[in-house]
Amino acid sequence: MQHASNFTFRLAVPLDADAIRTIEFEAGQRFVSVGMTGIADAPPMELELVHRKIDAQQIVVAVDADETCVGFVMFEPQPARFYVQELDVLSSHAGQRIGAALIEQVAQLARAQQITQLILSTFREVPWNAPYYRRLGFRDIEETDLDAALIARRDAHIARGLDESKRVFMRRDLA
Repeated sequence: MQHASNFTFRLAVPLDADAIRTIEFEAGQRFVSVGMTGIADAPPMELELVHRKIDAQQIVVAVDADETCVGFVMFEPQPARFYVQELDVLSSHAGQRIGAALIEQVAQLARAQQITQLILSTFREVPWNAPYYRRLGFRDIEETDLDAALIARRDAHIARGLDESKRVFMRRDLA
């Protein structure tokens, strides 16, 4: 089995856009196994959004020896932190530490800009969500500790139909 060392990590380029959407859609199918068919049925991100994020250099991809995209992480720089919006790896490549390596790429980009914190929001009980991120050094943020920006994001999730009672915001401090 290949490990993350067999993959190359780089900022996404426009040619990666379709692969990114395919990976996102395929990753969503995993939610069927935990009864979250709404996520599985959701269409992938709009191509225009993917291109905007690529142009802003806010997507890092993992590519194999054939230059095939097998995973990506999308993030949003915010004051004093990077918000990890999405992390997806093809299920055929699960368990190879690619997701962990992608998060590390974002951490390196953050540190280079003197950013000391990564933030994300994820499902509390889904095995490859909060429990996975805890293994990568993320800690739950108590609801009482959410700042205005995170509360606004939570409200936007609720407006979009996400069940926030099943979700948690998490942070990882970068030394």
